[in-house]
Amino acid sequence: MTEEPAAARPKGPAQRVSGYAWYALILFLIVYIFNFIDRQIVSILAESIKADLKVDDAQIGFLYGTAFAVFYALFGIPLGRLADSWYRGRLMAIGLALWSSMTALSGFAQSFGMLAAARIGVGIGEASASPAAYSMIADYFPKERRATALSIYSSGLYIGGGIALPIGGFVLAEWGRQFPDVTLAPLGLAPWQAAFLAVGLPGLLLAAWIWTLKEPLRGAIDGHPSDIVRPNAWRDFGRELAAILPPLTLLSAARIPGAMVPNLLVLGGSVAGVFLLGTLTGDWPQWIAWWIGIYAVFSWTQSLKQRDPATHKLIWGTPITTTLVIAFGSISFVAYAVAFWIPPYVLRTFYSGPTDAGLILTGGTAAEEVSTIFGWSAAAASAIGVIPGGTVSDIPRQRHAAGRLYVNMAAIILPIPAVIFLFTTDSLALFYIVAPYVGMCSALWVGAAVATLQDLVLPRMRGTAGATYILGTSLVGLALGPYWAGEGAALTGDLATGVFSLYIVPPFTLIALWIASRRIGEIESTRDERAAAAAA
Repeated sequence: MTEEPAAARPKGPAQRVSGYAWYALILFLIVYIFNFIDRQIVSILAESIKADLKVDDAQIGFLYGTAFAVFYALFGIPLGRLADSWYRGRLMAIGLALWSSMTALSGFAQSFGMLAAARIGVGIGEASASPAAYSMIADYFPKERRATALSIYSSGLYIGGGIALPIGGFVLAEWGRQFPDVTLAPLGLAPWQAAFLAVGLPGLLLAAWIWTLKEPLRGAIDGHPSDIVRPNAWRDFGRELAAILPPLTLLSAARIPGAMVPNLLVLGGSVAGVFLLGTLTGDWPQWIAWWIGIYAVFSWTQSLKQRDPATHKLIWGTPITTTLVIAFGSISFVAYAVAFWIPPYVLRTFYSGPTDAGLILTGGTAAEEVSTIFGWSAAAASAIGVIPGGTVSDIPRQRHAAGRLYVNMAAIILPIPAVIFLFTTDSLALFYIVAPYVGMCSALWVGAAVATLQDLVLPRMRGTAGATYILGTSLVGLALGPYWAGEGAALTGDLATGVFSLYIVPPFTLIALWIASRRIGEIESTRDERAAAAAA
């Protein structure tokens, strides 16, 4: 292993972390827990939604993944830029209020289209949270403690995802017991609709709390202090929004010399992609949404290059950084899909449905049993995995810039044998025993990945870097992984086959991470110089 360039190493004694920083981190963690409760609850509700709305596995994958992820990713771009220029705590509060309201409105959906529209709203609201949180955490915690802090924050992903299952399972069962005739239930809500309402409303109270957070001075902890709020922040947000929303993208491209022809070519390629994949699969909403995302990202990068060449250079103009964004997205391609499809698989394989009697816990339904055993164990195991994953990655990071990437590689390899076992075993007890291990190993990479990207940009760019990370995990991971497995299940009639088909991706991910590990020290050590040259 070669030594990391001196310019990329932490310098001086370790900086003290204030008590307020830890307080803010706990609040961010709570927000992220709510984020994933609202997102992941679809997993335990999937079988009931399928029955009521008459949809298949591919459509369920679309509702959980693509409908949410594309708009989550796209709005994360202008909201990430807004986080770089406005009050980040207030931005999180506004977003939290929006996505909580849209989750509650999901409870009134009467069709696939209505539920898809509500999930789009959830995605737009949630897009505000992580870019702002990543940026504030990076300003609260020094570089040598950053992956640890980001891993604690990222544990909310798994805690929230785990909590969502028992909450959803409980509401499904209890609402069904109290109102066996749905027509007599309050507002005529089915159990799955009541579950959406139950998890959405509390977020409105948390939003008021988040509004009170104090802003840290941008970049001060890294020796690059800048203003908390920059002039014309909302005007710039409007420009960013125009750069990603068709057909406003064409107007944005028209203002950039030489941009219109490439923009039209990518637009034409996107239309062709929609036609080809929509015709092959019949899943037109999936591919319309996904290709809109691809085209919008391209349009945004064109606009970013003109308006902020330094940020464009450090993110999109640096092939290693772009490679890392795609690699992190491909890790989540597998991780999101496996985590989402485990509860439906268990309900189909070991029970006759969510209302079936439990086999291990007496007195409850299958949905309660699966959500309680798997939900709590997976949440605990994943949280156990993500926090040490970040802490452990901080150790080799002290010696070499690539140190965190080795944790990412381990997170890809370690769960594979256990996933094969889960989707082939005939033992329910062994399934419940092994499943937490998958969650723990699959969570190792998150904090290390986010911290890696944060270190490759200037402090003023951290919100944008966070949004770019979300682009990868959303457009590559969340928008494709759950749908891919669901489509495989719909085509073959076997959910296990759909899940196994995901594993054509990891070999390519490992290659990409290895390539990045050879250059990342050089990229980090020349960060300031490359940004200055691009801005000149």
